[in-house]
Amino acid sequence: MKIILCSIGKPHDALLKQAIEDFTKRITNYFPIDWQIISPPKNAGVLSENDLKKAEAAIFLQQLTKDDYLVLLDERGKNISSPELSTFLQQRGNESTKRIVFLIGGAFGVDESVFTRANFTWSLSKLVFPHMIARLILAEQVYRACTILRNEKYHHT
Repeated sequence: MKIILCSIGKPHDALLKQAIEDFTKRITNYFPIDWQIISPPKNAGVLSENDLKKAEAAIFLQQLTKDDYLVLLDERGKNISSPELSTFLQQRGNESTKRIVFLIGGAFGVDESVFTRANFTWSLSKLVFPHMIARLILAEQVYRACTILRNEKYHHT
């Protein structure tokens, strides 16, 4: 199973880039993984909030295949623990999922078409995080889930 971590927005912030890349590299010991950073449309500044979300959704959705398992990160999603995330990844693997795509939406969230396409909507927290911090948390939590699956010492309960 390949993991795709996807975010709509600017490239990784210089202050967090090294940490994000470190956790991403660690995940490669368990699964193939890639980051996809989707730049907002060039005319984003003149678009309404809804039009921007629709434009971002069109760009993102064309990159998915019909078999991709889409996990949308949204504060209204389901809260799960780190062990539950590890079980979730194991279940996708057991189902022979080829690609699992985690999406952090744009500045205003995502269009309804992305919610409709999502197989699962996950909330990292009831708090709202800046996108760059959400990227770091996502990478760390996927790494943590991998270590839980292998019963390694990184996760302490």
